[in-house]
Amino acid sequence: MATDVREAPRADADPASALLDAYSQAVIRVVERVAASVVNVRRGQSGGSGVIVTPDGYALTNAHVVDGAQAVEVTLGSGKEARAQVVGSDPATDLAVIRIAESALQAAELADSENLRVGQLVIAIGDPLGFHSTVTTGVVSALGRSLHARDGRVIENVIQTDAALNPGNSGGPLVDTHAKVIGINTAIIPMAQGICFAIPAATARLVAGMLIRDGRVRRAYLGIGGAATPIGRQLAAELRIPNASGIRVLEVTAGGPAQRAGIRAGDLIVTLDDVPLSTLSDLQRVLAADRIGRAAGLAYVRFGELQRATVTLAEAR
Repeated sequence: MATDVREAPRADADPASALLDAYSQAVIRVVERVAASVVNVRRGQSGGSGVIVTPDGYALTNAHVVDGAQAVEVTLGSGKEARAQVVGSDPATDLAVIRIAESALQAAELADSENLRVGQLVIAIGDPLGFHSTVTTGVVSALGRSLHARDGRVIENVIQTDAALNPGNSGGPLVDTHAKVIGINTAIIPMAQGICFAIPAATARLVAGMLIRDGRVRRAYLGIGGAATPIGRQLAAELRIPNASGIRVLEVTAGGPAQRAGIRAGDLIVTLDDVPLSTLSDLQRVLAADRIGRAAGLAYVRFGELQRATVTLAEAR
């Protein structure tokens, strides 16, 4: 009698294995494209990571990594040592720009972080304690978080991720599966499990431009803490608001411009000088230096009614 001998199923025929292998290959491709742009940044006995964003040596890192320094030492992906000048630092966003004394460097690309979604796969690459191109993976856990900087200021619109960060990861890139930088890793909460943060690429791009041009960031100050919040189609239609969302005021700084203008916690700000404010990045963009000391028109929703106020914006200190 013939025996029916069947070939054992191959591992690569397992759909689950195929998915895991595809994910592994995606991570490998990202690391191969971005790792050469990641640098170790040192000043004295402390340090962190950074990411090159232009071929002529401009790199992003954290403000607290270069705190007080005029120059730092860096180790490139090739292992080569170089010196970098601190171009400018912005503690309000924990971002800094350094310029490495090298040319024709491999630069990473900043993504459009406005399109991020909770649950999206992300990869953190850093140089903690000199262990170059240390890689961890995870997901975007939350968006629009607020985080207190080391100087006590609140950093708005922060990305929360569970991609594990270690001491020395600060300033390194948080990358999507297309090898684009979606954020600059900034901090971990001591004793927390899987709670890590990054400054969005949209903020990093804006701040880097000002630091490269002026060496510092001057910005107007409204004096609120807030979060992007959907307006609701029916209410938006009734009030003729074109925005799909606005900035929900969560807290108002005592004595600040917003409080003097009568803004309260719970208000939903929709425009500043008729510029729609759908995200916190929109708000950051309109609070430019040229608005300091100027009166601006503010439109907001309170108890379902559209109201207007005039606010005189101060300079952030």
